[in-house]
Amino acid sequence: MGILGGTFNPPHLGHLVAAQEAYRELDLDHVTLIPASSPPHKPVEDEPGPEHRLELCRLAIGDDERFTVSDLEVRRDGLSYTVDTLEVLSTQAPTNDLFLILGGDIAAGLPKWHKPERVLELATVAIAKRRGTAKASVVQALAQLTGGERATFFEMPRTGISSTMVGGRVRAGQPIRYFVRDDVRLYIGTHCPCRPGPGH
Repeated sequence: MGILGGTFNPPHLGHLVAAQEAYRELDLDHVTLIPASSPPHKPVEDEPGPEHRLELCRLAIGDDERFTVSDLEVRRDGLSYTVDTLEVLSTQAPTNDLFLILGGDIAAGLPKWHKPERVLELATVAIAKRRGTAKASVVQALAQLTGGERATFFEMPRTGISSTMVGGRVRAGQPIRYFVRDDVRLYIGTHCPCRPGPGH
């Protein structure tokens, strides 16, 4: 089981490419997107509300049977610590092998996470290998942690799309078509007060 967490504000095609490549290269049964309710590292910019971000994730995956969406963190009170999510998933399905999908920049910061070595006990960290963050810096960071040597890398095509970029375009009234799935774009157009113009 692959786990792709984040704020997903909004979920974009880069997220789906990461999920697809992890699914393919790591031979996963499925990948679950888990939007955070209240991420501990930073507040959600222009927060539409976790329920909206949850619905956006559902729209993003559509009918792709490789992917599912979990409301585990949205339903849970307090900060959304990854270790707590992994503990629940491990208890619910103890025979599952969990793969935590991370970008290289996020993986490099793993030693600063809440209970990072417990995270590494509960899941194999699967790191998207792409330009921008040197693999050596990620390996060096993981070497500080017991279990870090079990992390694995998978190839990730560079998309150049980020939620920050998409959100900025929405606020500026610029088109976001081809950065997100159409269902996501239309939902944003209906529910976001600073939505893009018609047909965008």
